[in-house]
Amino acid sequence: MARLILFNKPFDVLSQFTDAKSPTKRATLSDYIDVPRVYPAGRLDRDSEGLMILTDDGRLQARISDPRAKTPKTYLAQVEGAPDEADLDPLRQGLVLKDGRTRPAKARLIEPPRLWPRTPPVRYRKSVPDRWIELTITEGRNRQVRRMTAAIGFPTLRLVRWRVGDWTLDGLEPGQWHDA
Repeated sequence: MARLILFNKPFDVLSQFTDAKSPTKRATLSDYIDVPRVYPAGRLDRDSEGLMILTDDGRLQARISDPRAKTPKTYLAQVEGAPDEADLDPLRQGLVLKDGRTRPAKARLIEPPRLWPRTPPVRYRKSVPDRWIELTITEGRNRQVRRMTAAIGFPTLRLVRWRVGDWTLDGLEPGQWHDA
């Protein structure tokens, strides 16, 4: 039976187990997970937070992370500015980034979610509003969500992956994990 671990990756943690090439120590998965022979199914940028799935099953790992499998991944993005529903239409239709057109995403404005405080906190500016977007994509290009929100004029301030397929972050605090 395959082992499947759900992990809430904190901000500023690498989505790998080692960081031997860095001249300064950076936090990695090994600071949180001491389970042999499990590997991340996909990546999550160091400056992003949220759900990571780890498994010892190579086929499952490939199925989750392979863009051809179109596994939906849902993100909560705090963006700079105040987009309205019409501003999200390019995300829903797919837009052209430097590495080509994205698949259409599901995108909607949401109320600020009840999340843990981030360390360090997101920079707050009185003169610049921010809003939250829930965005579901079915591919996983490098920094894709951040590039998509920037392309429509609303840079991402905070990014939390909430769901991958049927697995969610529900009940997991940053740095916590459990078997699925």
